[in-house]
Amino acid sequence: QVQLVESGGGLVQAGGSLRLSCAASGSSFSGNTMSWFRQAPGKEREFLAAIMWGGTTLYGDSVRGRFTISRDNAKSMVYLQMKSLKPEDTAVYTCARGSILTPAAGAYPYWGQGTQVTVSS
Repeated sequence: QVQLVESGGGLVQAGGSLRLSCAASGSSFSGNTMSWFRQAPGKEREFLAAIMWGGTTLYGDSVRGRFTISRDNAKSMVYLQMKSLKPEDTAVYTCARGSILTPAAGAYPYWGQGTQVTVSS
């Protein structure tokens, strides 16, 4: 019913910036919470940021001040603007949809396929 498709990943130099996009389709985009997670090989999935329908945000400690989440409800889109990127930011970045503002991955029942972000040294 709900499909989330990420785009915007790629290769970027350390210190650079990148903006990821997530397009939602299926069920209504209104009245929900959208989030971004990332996962590197051999590591746990990490919460990055979440945003409610009305714009209230929540950020993970590791990216607060560097990453900014936003959404365009009219276009059913959510974005993650990343700046001051570091090699340790290299991972697959995935958007997710749920009903509450939380860093818990289990609270988000819908997930995209992910987009690769690689930060070179």
